[in-house]
Amino acid sequence: MNTRIDIGKLEPKAYEAMMIMEKYLDKSTIEIGLSELIRFRASQINGCAYCIEIHSQEALKKRENQNRLFALSAWWESPLFSEKEKSALAMTDEITELTKNGLSDKTFEEVKKYFSENEIAQLTMLICSINTWNRMAVSTHLFHENK
Repeated sequence: MNTRIDIGKLEPKAYEAMMIMEKYLDKSTIEIGLSELIRFRASQINGCAYCIEIHSQEALKKRENQNRLFALSAWWESPLFSEKEKSALAMTDEITELTKNGLSDKTFEEVKKYFSENEIAQLTMLICSINTWNRMAVSTHLFHENK
């Protein structure tokens, strides 16, 4: 498969806006390791091979344990994740799979135990951002261009 279009070249201002959001997210108060787990998990759900590769490499560079990456597809069953991480991963799953039921009250209440309102806003933006990147990469076959 060939890349269909290059959004960065065709719409550089839109791409630049996405990069500004990434710079903001990198400076958020959400722990870097958790940020990468969220990006990796949403990418798994969305089937974005390009983003899975990028965020698994980034997580490993930031000293994430590879066993946790292997277990991420069943995070809710794994003892490798803290309750705080599980709440953020539940939020990731529910926002990523928005058409199922959206972010449930139960998950939102659990997230509030571990994160401030500002951090919940940051988590929401992080999850929305990676979902946008996933959709751009999958719909344009971005992964295939780089292989």
